Amino acid sequence: MRLTEIRIAGFGGQGVILSAAVIGKAACIFQGGFATMTQNFGPEARGGACSAQVILSGQPILYPYVTRPDILVVLSQEAYTRFIPELKDGGILIVEQDLVRVSHLKEGVRAFSVPATRIAEELGKRMVLNSVMVGFFAAITGLLDPEALRKAIADSVPAAFGDLNLQAFDRGLAHGACALPAQEEHDAAVPCYDGIA
Repeated sequence: MRLTEIRIAGFGGQGVILSAAVIGKAACIFQGGFATMTQNFGPEARGGACSAQVILSGQPILYPYVTRPDILVVLSQEAYTRFIPELKDGGILIVEQDLVRVSHLKEGVRAFSVPATRIAEELGKRMVLNSVMVGFFAAITGLLDPEALRKAIADSVPAAFGDLNLQAFDRGLAHGACALPAQEEHDAAVPCYDGIA
């Protein structure tokens, strides 16, 4: 696994920090790689800005902070405005389709969108939107084995919500598998959401 810098950002209550922890755990515990994770959030318990930085690598990581993310995952407009200038040329942008309006992208950036909140609400709990997003991330980036991510989710969420989070992950994974060929065909952030399957 090559060194990959990831930033996930949104607001408190969206599961930003848990998403980053799941990705890092999947990489280092369930896939035998190396990962670091740092977090930053405002003073508000919920609703304030927050972000997490994850670095994945096949080798020990010497510096734990993201400098220029290869992948930017944003779940709020504020996060998009704040962090889009950091994204590397040719990087991958993943956005929450209903909460983020994409504009002024650098040339070569590949943008993907997923209605993670809407999918989570249809599954019965808005709080699993982060698992939808992790599934979508898995499909779009191909960085991690989906089974490693499933194990990391099961190991990171309360047992009572384990099955629901895994369903949310699978929905995000399926949506991402649909979005990849759609983007190749149209070269844009093309949604393929059609409600609960």
